[in-house]
Amino acid sequence: MTANQTEFEAAIERTLIAIEDALDECEWDIDYERADAVLTLTLEDNGSQVILSRQTANSELWVAARSGGYHLSFESPGWKCTTTGEDLPTLLDRVLTEQQGEPVSLGLE
Repeated sequence: MTANQTEFEAAIERTLIAIEDALDECEWDIDYERADAVLTLTLEDNGSQVILSRQTANSELWVAARSGGYHLSFESPGWKCTTTGEDLPTLLDRVLTEQQGEPVSLGLE
């Protein structure tokens, strides 16, 4: 692995752990399951899912939600969506809110 690949893998790992920690602490009933670098969030109220996945070839983090697919690149200090310009915490709160039908905030930084 190159230095950039190593940095990318470390950034993905930190991000997924931070999301898991936020889900453990949040007031919403959102289950999650992780398989390698794919994190599936399931909203228990309606069964809808948001899926985050590592895309090593592109050095991106992808988010799949009802509203569409989002590609995020790592730009210090964090992940930024290549189409909407949103950072990851803003994007995740928005798609979870849309799918929950009520405001959701994971409190990610």
